[in-house]
Amino acid sequence: MEWKNIYRGILMGISDLIPGVSGGTIAFILGIYDRLLESISGFFSRDWKKYLGFLVPLGIGIVITLLVFSRVIEYVLEHYYEATQFFFMGLIIGVIPYIMKQAEVKKNFTARHLIVLGVIGTALAVTAFIPTEENLAPITSLTLPVFFLLFFSGWLASMAMLLPGISGSFILLLLGVYSTAINALSTLNIPIALAIGAGVIVGFIVSSKAIQYLLAHFTYVTYAAIIGLILGSLFVVFPGFSSDLTTLIASVVTFVLGLSFTLLFSSPKKTAITEEV
Repeated sequence: MEWKNIYRGILMGISDLIPGVSGGTIAFILGIYDRLLESISGFFSRDWKKYLGFLVPLGIGIVITLLVFSRVIEYVLEHYYEATQFFFMGLIIGVIPYIMKQAEVKKNFTARHLIVLGVIGTALAVTAFIPTEENLAPITSLTLPVFFLLFFSGWLASMAMLLPGISGSFILLLLGVYSTAINALSTLNIPIALAIGAGVIVGFIVSSKAIQYLLAHFTYVTYAAIIGLILGSLFVVFPGFSSDLTTLIASVVTFVLGLSFTLLFSSPKKTAITEEV
C-alpha cells in the first residue's frame, strides 16, 4: 500500500469541496495525474487487484476529507473567502509552468494548439459570469426524480474532477445541487450522498478511459485543452481585490503559500508522450 497517498487524497478532497478548484489540478501538482487515470481505469478491469495499493490510500484520504473537512471548508469560505480563493489561485498558477514543461510547449505547440487553448480557456472564463443557484435550500429527502437528478449531477461533476481546471463542485453549483452535496456530507445524509456517489463512480469509469485515450492519441491538443482549462479556471476562482487592507495582506500571503506549495510538490518527472498530434 502506498500510504503516502492518504495525504494526497486529503489535498485532492479539499480541492474538490471548493467550487472553482479541480482535484485534477492537484493531482498534476503532486505528479500522480497519469497514475490516477491509469488506476481508476484499471480498477474496473481483470487486473483490478494491482491498482488497490495506489487507490485505497488515496480513497481513504478523500473520504476523510469529505467527512471531516466539509464543515471546515464551509466555515473557511464563509469567514475567509478571499484569502482562501487566493491560496488556490496560487496553486493553479504554479502548476502552469509544470504542465507546459510536460507538453514541451515551445517545441510541440502550433497555431492550432494555441487556438484550442484560447477557445477553451475563454469558454471556461465565461462561466465565471454565469449566475449560480448557490442559495437554494439543500435537498434532504430522496425520491426517484431526485435520485436521477443527483446521479447525473454526480456523473457530470466527477468527469470535471478528473480534468485539471474544471471543478466538480463548480459543476454542482451550476446545477443547483452544491448545497445539497455539502449538507449531505456534513449531516451524514446517507441516501443523498449515495445517489451523488453512484453518479461519481460511473463518471470516473467513463471519463478516466476517455482522457487516457485522448492523451495517448491526441497528446498535444489534449495538453492545450488542459492548459486552457487551467487558465480559464483562474477567472472562476478569482474573488476580486478586497478594499480591506488586512484581508488584502492575508490574500497576498495565502497566494504566495499556494504558489510555494505547487513549486515544492510538483513532480519533475516527465510524462510519457506516445504520439505527436
